[in-house]
Amino acid sequence: MVEYLLQVSRISKSVHDASGELSILNDISFSVSAGETVSIVGASGSGKSTLLSIMAGLDVPSSGEVFVGGTNICKLEEDARALVRATYIGFVFQNFQLIDHLTALENVMLPLELLGGPGASQARTRASEMLGRVGLSQRLNHYPRFLSGGEQQRVALARAFVVRPKILMADEPTGSLDHATGALIMNLIFEMNKEFQTALVLVTHDAALAARCSRGLTIEAGQLKDQR
Repeated sequence: MVEYLLQVSRISKSVHDASGELSILNDISFSVSAGETVSIVGASGSGKSTLLSIMAGLDVPSSGEVFVGGTNICKLEEDARALVRATYIGFVFQNFQLIDHLTALENVMLPLELLGGPGASQARTRASEMLGRVGLSQRLNHYPRFLSGGEQQRVALARAFVVRPKILMADEPTGSLDHATGALIMNLIFEMNKEFQTALVLVTHDAALAARCSRGLTIEAGQLKDQR
């Protein structure tokens, strides 16, 4: 029997606005296993980023369930969901989301410190090694404002992988980068996915990137329209 790292079961999400109830997601179900690469594609406003937020426990569905590592995160309070995220999930976003007043090294050390795992010296060593893995050994003490967009995204990638997550969730990770830099970032993501056997859930509007994943999902107007 296949054991899934991530199971999305009949997820729906709706919100109320001035015109009444607005449906964002409708009855979405799929699963992701260890090491698998899955793309989620769809037009802007189709609901794919909302779906990613619900899978990560950053948002809650109107109905349905999400299981991460066998735990139904929809039944957890925010603190418990945060612990599941810290244990299982790494993130890479389009806008990097680095902390401006921390150096590259400190940004990568942060999730280790939040987990309360290794001591400061070990955390620094692990963060340094991970920055070296993404080619930034010479940028450890640089602040984000002194790094290019591609370098900032590599710091974000090192931060995501430093805790050895079982799932990497990437939301348009190349959206703010030029083509060549974006290709470099995606090559790194797929290399590290293979190296660490981390499942990858990639939200993108880029058909070429989606095609690199072993499986693809298409969201259209909040509904799962196609799987390959």
